[in-house]
Amino acid sequence: MENKIILITGANSGIGKATATALAEMGAHVIMMSRDLERGEDARQEVMRISRNSQVDLMQCDLASLDDIRRFSFDFIAKYKRLDVLINNAGIYTDKRMNTADGFEYQFGVNHLGHFLLTRLLLGLMKTSSPSRIINVASGAHFGGRIDFDDIQSEKKYSGWKAYAQAKLANILFTYELTRRLAGTGITANCLHPGFVNSRFAVDRSTGKANIMMKLMKPFTIEPAVGAETSVYLAASPEVEGVTGKYFAKRKQKASSKASYDLVTAEKLWNISDALTAK
Repeated sequence: MENKIILITGANSGIGKATATALAEMGAHVIMMSRDLERGEDARQEVMRISRNSQVDLMQCDLASLDDIRRFSFDFIAKYKRLDVLINNAGIYTDKRMNTADGFEYQFGVNHLGHFLLTRLLLGLMKTSSPSRIINVASGAHFGGRIDFDDIQSEKKYSGWKAYAQAKLANILFTYELTRRLAGTGITANCLHPGFVNSRFAVDRSTGKANIMMKLMKPFTIEPAVGAETSVYLAASPEVEGVTGKYFAKRKQKASSKASYDLVTAEKLWNISDALTAK
């Protein structure tokens, strides 16, 4: 992984920081994306200290803002001349219905649409860097999800877990559709379930408090370094060179939900996402 350029979203804590640390230890040039610069810089310093690798950069971006994603992508392409691995890791869960800067339901907007736009804006750079890899951190929660095209922004009725499951299913549908559209480019795209990780993904952004269910389930969670293992495997292992359009858990290929293989749903979701992020 020496001199490979790797971008990780949501890299200032949890799985993202653990992934950044492991890949930096392998000699990669890691760019950590963080919404919060102060917390991001603290994390960067920690990653450099543990990995003993000074090639760890920090860039700020709020995935809840399409304008900020466009600004970030422009700056990234201007600064870096290649991108070998993109790890779409950032994720959010919220009990309360919230809107992004562009008026999208927060979980759908950040977990899916933000990464959808970011990936598409960086595809040109990844094509010139091929062979390159896209890794989408999904969740086993997608098994309980469906894409509700009649209420995709959860405006009629909101359930935090229903919205989360829909967004995670969208991650997998996006991965599979992306694979079909990238055939022959040298870019692979895979997704994964990291496990039930003890992280900040369910922390309320307005109060800083953890979701009550996460507090109760904490004894059953795994540590971020364990949750990061499959992301690191997909980013670095020669075993998955050329492997694309697959879902992984514990570094093994698994079958995702029946709904995730629906070609009509995948194409419809792509077209809707394209229209929403074109604004």
